[in-house]
Amino acid sequence: MTHGTEAQRPEEWKRAAMVRALYAAYVDGRKDIVGAMLTADFTFSSPQDDHIDRETYFSRCWPQPPPFTAMEIEYLGIAGDEVVVRYRAVKRDGGAFRNMESLRFEGDRLTSVEVYFGREA
Repeated sequence: MTHGTEAQRPEEWKRAAMVRALYAAYVDGRKDIVGAMLTADFTFSSPQDDHIDRETYFSRCWPQPPPFTAMEIEYLGIAGDEVVVRYRAVKRDGGAFRNMESLRFEGDRLTSVEVYFGREA
């Protein structure tokens, strides 16, 4: 298992870079970039969403304009096909919160994301 932001193996480097690109694309509102990262059977779960599919994920979780000005990764851990991230999201109104996510890979694509809500930061 790799802790922090330092991946050890080439596969871990690739997954860490992909996760960072995912959050950057979310801040920029780039569904096109993220869509290419997801498997056809991708699911998203959070306390508000129970295993929703790709289409529902994009319609429900990608508001316009994008709601955040930054998503700062504070922790990134990799264990096999799973990446765990804790981030601080900065909202357009200046508020911020922290969440944790478990991202699962199937090959070189994301197959699921599970979000665990944190508190205001």
